[in-house]
Amino acid sequence: MNLTPRQKEIIDIIDAQGEASISKIKELLANDPSIPTLNRDMARLVEADCLIKLGAGRSTTYMVAPYYKLFSPIDASDYFDLDPDQRRAKTAFNHELLQSLNGIPIFTNQELADLQKLKEEYRANVTSLSPTLYQKELERLTIELSWKSSQIEGNTYSLLETERLFKEKQEADNKSKEEAIMLLNHKDALTYLMEHKGLAKTLDLRTLEEIHSLLIKDLNVGRNIRSRTVGITGTAYKPLDNEHQIRECLELMCDLINAKDNGFEKALLAVALISYIQPFEDGNKRTGRMISNALLIADGACPLSYRSVDSLDYKKAMLLFYEQNNLAAFKTIFIEQNGFGVKNYFR
Repeated sequence: MNLTPRQKEIIDIIDAQGEASISKIKELLANDPSIPTLNRDMARLVEADCLIKLGAGRSTTYMVAPYYKLFSPIDASDYFDLDPDQRRAKTAFNHELLQSLNGIPIFTNQELADLQKLKEEYRANVTSLSPTLYQKELERLTIELSWKSSQIEGNTYSLLETERLFKEKQEADNKSKEEAIMLLNHKDALTYLMEHKGLAKTLDLRTLEEIHSLLIKDLNVGRNIRSRTVGITGTAYKPLDNEHQIRECLELMCDLINAKDNGFEKALLAVALISYIQPFEDGNKRTGRMISNALLIADGACPLSYRSVDSLDYKKAMLLFYEQNNLAAFKTIFIEQNGFGVKNYFR
């Protein structure tokens, strides 16, 4: 829905109040609309899943709908012009988020139809390839996924240096040993997923910890669920610091994902929520991307390399989810990368 300035103002007022009546909204609006005009706005906002109407008659109040909070457009350039402590960010972990995601459709019907077409195209492409060509394409995807996922984490290897590392086992000059290990761990993790394509048919904590262990091997990072606080650069958001609460949230996340019928919804929720929960002392976003790919692979869809994503755009989209619990920007990246993957690999 394309919102008018007044409709956006109405939503902002209700969001600030938590819940508001028509009379309160009218009182706080900059321009004083008539009651019939305001009622029409409210009805349209409820119909478009922007607001939820509570009660009846004079006791009627409104609150912002979970769907709108999750997917309302945010101007990232304006938002990130502010320093982390100046943004109206949610700094604490939102315990209601996982529950609220149960009843929210992640994709529109048109988005699901487009993603399904891409999956069918990918399957047709793979079927038509000879074993030799399939392996060449898989090798290319592995190199590019490992490079981009590592670059997002600050790894300075170039794509060509990554290719040489994988094909010739030659490390780049003036690069740390840890950077090479990070890249090779990605390769091992994706190879493992392609050899065990049904691994994520049902997601559980054991699978999360298994993939995380592959990604942090020989990097001096603790395995299993963390028991101490972690901070995230560039944001005031603070993840949970209680091991038992982290485990409980991961179990709820797995239940949420396993209850979804659509593989694309499962994959998007996994990459976002693992990053949000931050269950490990390091390697969380890497694990999120790889588990997301495990879910795509289990569903017969193309894994995502994120090769064409700008690393800064990726980080901003994830920070918007941390700070505003808003998935709009990251959903756009996810959909675009599904299209990129199918059009660029296994053809």
